[in-house]
Amino acid sequence: MPKATLTKKHIKEGVIEHLRTTYRKTIATASNSQIYNAVAMTIRDSISDNWINTHAQLEQDGAKTVYYLSMEFLMGRFMGNAILNLSLTETVKEALDELGVDINLAEESEPDPGLGNGGLGRLAACFLDSLSTLGYPAYGCGIRYHFGIFEQHIENGRQVEKPDDWLKHGDPWGIRRDEYAREIKFGGRVVAIKNDSGDYHFDLEDYQSVMAVPYDYPVIGYNTKMVNTLRLWDAEPLNRFDLQSFNQGQYERAVGEQNLAKSLSSVLYPADDHVSGKELRLRQQYFFVSATIQRVLEQFEQRHGNDFSKLSDYVQFQLNDTHPTLSVAELMRVLLDVYYIPWDEAWEITRKTCAYTNHTILSEALEKWPVEIFSRLLPRIYMIVEEVNRRFCANLVEWYGNDPEKIRKMAICADGLVRMAHLAIVGSHSVNGVAEIHTDILKKIELKDFYEIYPEKFNAKTNGVTPRRWLAKCNPGLSSLITKSTGNEKWISDLSQLSKLKPLASDSAFQAEFMGVKHNNKVALSNYFRSEYGIGVDPDSIFDIQVKRLHEYKRQLLCVFHIIDMYNMLKMNPGVDFWPRTYMFSAKAAASYHRAKLIIKLINSVAELVNNDPAIDGRLKVLFLPNYRVSLAEKLVPAADVSEQISTAGKEASGTGNMKFMINGAVTIGTLDGANVEMQEEVGSDNIFIFGMTAEQVHALSVSGNYAPWDLYNMDFNIRNVLTTLINGTLDPDHNLFREIYDAMLNGYGGARADEYYVLQDFAAYKKAQEQVDLAYKDPARWAKMAIMNTACSGKFSSDRTIKEYADEIWKLKAIKVK
Repeated sequence: MPKATLTKKHIKEGVIEHLRTTYRKTIATASNSQIYNAVAMTIRDSISDNWINTHAQLEQDGAKTVYYLSMEFLMGRFMGNAILNLSLTETVKEALDELGVDINLAEESEPDPGLGNGGLGRLAACFLDSLSTLGYPAYGCGIRYHFGIFEQHIENGRQVEKPDDWLKHGDPWGIRRDEYAREIKFGGRVVAIKNDSGDYHFDLEDYQSVMAVPYDYPVIGYNTKMVNTLRLWDAEPLNRFDLQSFNQGQYERAVGEQNLAKSLSSVLYPADDHVSGKELRLRQQYFFVSATIQRVLEQFEQRHGNDFSKLSDYVQFQLNDTHPTLSVAELMRVLLDVYYIPWDEAWEITRKTCAYTNHTILSEALEKWPVEIFSRLLPRIYMIVEEVNRRFCANLVEWYGNDPEKIRKMAICADGLVRMAHLAIVGSHSVNGVAEIHTDILKKIELKDFYEIYPEKFNAKTNGVTPRRWLAKCNPGLSSLITKSTGNEKWISDLSQLSKLKPLASDSAFQAEFMGVKHNNKVALSNYFRSEYGIGVDPDSIFDIQVKRLHEYKRQLLCVFHIIDMYNMLKMNPGVDFWPRTYMFSAKAAASYHRAKLIIKLINSVAELVNNDPAIDGRLKVLFLPNYRVSLAEKLVPAADVSEQISTAGKEASGTGNMKFMINGAVTIGTLDGANVEMQEEVGSDNIFIFGMTAEQVHALSVSGNYAPWDLYNMDFNIRNVLTTLINGTLDPDHNLFREIYDAMLNGYGGARADEYYVLQDFAAYKKAQEQVDLAYKDPARWAKMAIMNTACSGKFSSDRTIKEYADEIWKLKAIKVK
């Protein structure tokens, strides 16, 4: 098995040397953060040869490379994952022990790069890990946000956003590459220029511009010498300071370029409930897309000459959701205006080279940009999009006749908006959903018209997660048990090997070992809560966990309503028999998403009520854990008994949190939504708690317009009691704080229908499913078997499997072996 050349001696010498030369410190005088940086730089030094050799091999082989473009890369901490993939876990620990350094303190000093908000960014990180592990040439391409999305604080139960300054103590993993910097232009006027052959191309005058400077981060494969690259673009001004403007008293203009650059790479997903926020988001998307495409085409020309008809033989752009859709128009711009390729040829090249992953069926998430903003900020790109739209609409007339409504519905530009999903579909050769049910909904409902035209483009690629971080690293106790029980470590790079645990699911001795690991993880999490938050948690209670982005369709509200219902039940019937339950939530709400932030306040108000009521006697506990991030998830996932995956059926594209919990032996309570459907197929209906309406039933009820939440309120005493608790002063002395949620459930609010995500409709079924959870947990042998079967049946949900499908069926990518 190939390993880095690092020995204990090398590690000790490297750490001491980096402390001396970088910080002028010794082991005895250095801070934990400085020691972490020294260890990280030592490890990075050791992989430099493999990183160089990887790219030399790609160039020598002329290997096709995928460029995975994403607004988010939620990588998590780099160091521990690098140590694992380099097979250096024991070596590094022993070396640091001999230096008198606690490796855990060093690892905890590493910040989580706040470069994502949830499943989209974490999926991208898992995919990069699998690409390197499987030997596929790849770049991840995004933005180096200086302050991430935000650091979430909870003050008086409310979310408060503060800058996440993850670069404050340095960035030992990123390597600045000034030689690849590119100018990115915004605004200005489009001018036509006649070239030597008499043809016209277009350029910009009177524009604003910034420099995109790349920082390269290593993506190390497991048990391989391959090191791919995460390339994050940082924005810098071309001219940091305009002295002439300053001397004329035009102080803002003097630093105008600098301010524009700072804003571009400051924050992921700036609030867009105002025009300035919308403009910044559009600038950000064009910024990293343009920088990437300019560099890739320049590199192609250097290696293969100017025959761009061969571009798709060597390059594939994968658009991770609609955010990078400007790739279609930018690739056209560069081909047309820089390399003077005729439109039809450029369009064919673009279509062959781009592929689109759709991650949502929520209409508000399928980005649409106002023409006024789009045309002003990106005038040449807008010209190209309008021409693409003109040609596409002409084809629609040819296919369907002069049907204005059909054309309006499918057009890329209509109703004063530029529809990015439509541009991505028309300009790509592949459109994939991220679960079987999600892809079916795209084909039959949301993108039905496009599927009728382009059936060959549509395909399903069910998401997966990397078993390296989400089992081998985060759950060493279970990893050791699996290795011992299967006889080797092959499962780390072939998760299907976990099926060997199935015959052991009913073995009482193995059940005891498996549940012993789970209990140890729960004790460790309980100790973490005590030290970090000063909260005591009973490790013998059921750990019921819902951690994900806060959105109404994910229905954190349904779980909160159930907690209120249980609280009401205990108050009325203190002697009721149920197993003690600890509910854990963690989630960030978008800064401008008022309702989501109000739900966070509700969770914290319920927690304050329940946790401080002596009548409850600790049988029910509610925790909201602030600032959800990868390192916190790595502590929560191994300790979970119950995984809450309760989105409104048909709204969750796939989910990946559900897979992480499943792999680690948590039992899912969920709807038949996203990948839950395939999880049930793998694990069997006896080992998962499924409830609620199906996606078909949700769609039918939505179309019928016959949903009446007041009928449920009038007929169900439990629902009535829960909703009354929102407005009777139990949770809020002023009675009005949560009235918005009450009204949203029964009457509709802010233009939305009453109970838009069918929380009340599914409440009784969810309550019954939770009663089944309680009953199963009281039978230790039954619960242990269910938990083991979840781990044993999770092999399908490895990102290695997903990436191989992408490589074989979409990218036509071949693995290489680094010599």
